[in-house]
Amino acid sequence: MVYSNDIKEEVRSRNDIVDVISSYVSLKRSGSNYMGLCPFHSEKSPSFSVSASRQMYHCFGCGASGDVFMFVEQYENYSFVEALKFLAERAGMELPAIEMSPQEKMKASVKQQLFEVQKLAAGYYYYMLHQPQAKNAYDYLTGRGLSEETIKKFGLGYSDAGGQGLYKYLKSKNYSDEILKQAGLFTFDEKKGTYDKFWNRVMFPITNANNKVIAFGGRVMSDAKPKYLNSPETILFDKSRNLFGINYARTSRKNYFIVCEGYMDVISLHQAGFTSAVAPLGTALTPLQAGMIKRYVDTVYISFDSDEAGVKAALRAIPIFKNAGLTAKVINLKPYKDPDELIKACGVEEYEKRIEEAIGSFYFETQVESTRYDLKDPEEKMKFIRQVAGKLITFSEEVERNIYCDAVADRYGIDRKEMKRLVNHLGATQISQGSSGKEKMHSKKVKGNDSDSAMKLPQRILLTWLGDDVTLFEKVKKIIEPQDFKDELYNKAAAILYKQYEEEGKATPVRIPGMFEEGGEQEEVARIFTTDLKGELLRNFGQDSDSELTKEIKERAINQIVYRVKMQSIEDTLRSSTDFDVVKKCGQQKKELQNLHITLNAD
Repeated sequence: MVYSNDIKEEVRSRNDIVDVISSYVSLKRSGSNYMGLCPFHSEKSPSFSVSASRQMYHCFGCGASGDVFMFVEQYENYSFVEALKFLAERAGMELPAIEMSPQEKMKASVKQQLFEVQKLAAGYYYYMLHQPQAKNAYDYLTGRGLSEETIKKFGLGYSDAGGQGLYKYLKSKNYSDEILKQAGLFTFDEKKGTYDKFWNRVMFPITNANNKVIAFGGRVMSDAKPKYLNSPETILFDKSRNLFGINYARTSRKNYFIVCEGYMDVISLHQAGFTSAVAPLGTALTPLQAGMIKRYVDTVYISFDSDEAGVKAALRAIPIFKNAGLTAKVINLKPYKDPDELIKACGVEEYEKRIEEAIGSFYFETQVESTRYDLKDPEEKMKFIRQVAGKLITFSEEVERNIYCDAVADRYGIDRKEMKRLVNHLGATQISQGSSGKEKMHSKKVKGNDSDSAMKLPQRILLTWLGDDVTLFEKVKKIIEPQDFKDELYNKAAAILYKQYEEEGKATPVRIPGMFEEGGEQEEVARIFTTDLKGELLRNFGQDSDSELTKEIKERAINQIVYRVKMQSIEDTLRSSTDFDVVKKCGQQKKELQNLHITLNAD
């Protein structure tokens, strides 16, 4: 499906990248850019940069780079067309109807058939639950207090013990093995043949936010292992990007989500009237799942099991919620193990009361930490205070930090002034140690990355600089031509950039990655144009990375960079050519480079 460049640019212009990414990631202004924790890999210190001026993002940790389309593609696991439609809808734009190419029609057909297969499988499992051979499974569900209405609402079912029932059913619907192989519901074995992946299990359909079945979870009805089994990842299903119950929770009209541990917790809570309950899919909470929640609400109530494993899971989830910009509170379920047990024992009103009494995530972390020390012992108490102070320095807002300092001091009998003094001391020490250590780490990454090799680094800096400054382009184009960028990808990117200047009188680097077909190439080109220009210039041509970027440093930098790029190009040409005229021209260019002197306009 092909949309014109005009339509793409209109969609882009109506979706400011900072606004879009802020709905997924908590961003804070840092100079001219915005920084946050990368949603594509796990990290503790923000290395994910979003540029409002360039309308591009780049992670200095994992290297993810791109424009607003590429972010949505990567985060939502969308194709480009799906990302375009998503952003158009977000901006209130109606896209024109466009004919699909044969390849696009094929992809769309496969996806549609897979949705149909999942839906039919859900219907089959639901039907089987109401057959005589499913009595144990049905009794298990009703024994857990689920009504027929709830069973129907969630489409709960049963996979029979025969091992081939679903496969035979779907084959009777004329689905090919090629499609069924991609559904994640069957095992294809040359010796044993084809059989259902799920058998003798209570089945839980997993739906996306649009209420379409995309996968299944199954609880075994015997002593077989594993107790719970999920569909493998498919074209439709990525467990790190989905939440059980999200299809109902997003329409619950609550201003918070309740996050539980498993399927039955969610279903029991929904039956009790708590329709904003969701759960991760058999694994620990992921940043992508937290980002999904952030689209709908700003607050989460953690309702994990009250045992040690549940407490640890809550402690792991809290920073993930916080990094996504969510306020997290923890529900106390004790002396009961899970929400279902509490509601059955004490009723809905008691669970509502527990929600009202839920404590903030910081208090919860502090409370758990306090149980690890003997607070009557002065030495042990001092260790505890240092641990708490270490958590307090993570608050970026001074007012908030002081409020919590006072509250903790009062709760644990600590002098307020001494508590604040300790927090300030630890914060100052961390900043002092962290700045030098971070710089060394960054430099190490730069040296180890092929994109920043001795040959590519000056080319990358130059292309980024040219994309930012039209006055520089006018000076450099007389010396550097696109063919001087010898790497094939850099050469293509430079040719497009030069053409933009020639035809439009300005550069729009954000449009360049989309002109490459391969996803890897798009990301590499995006990485070129999201270079930290100021940082690279200071790192390579200034005294240190914290000094001021003066006109003198910039002029020294541009002259050295242009010299290196042009000289690399000349040497490469001389190695590959024996033509006398070419060799003579290269010699002349070398002489001209000796007199190179580019002056820059004053800032």
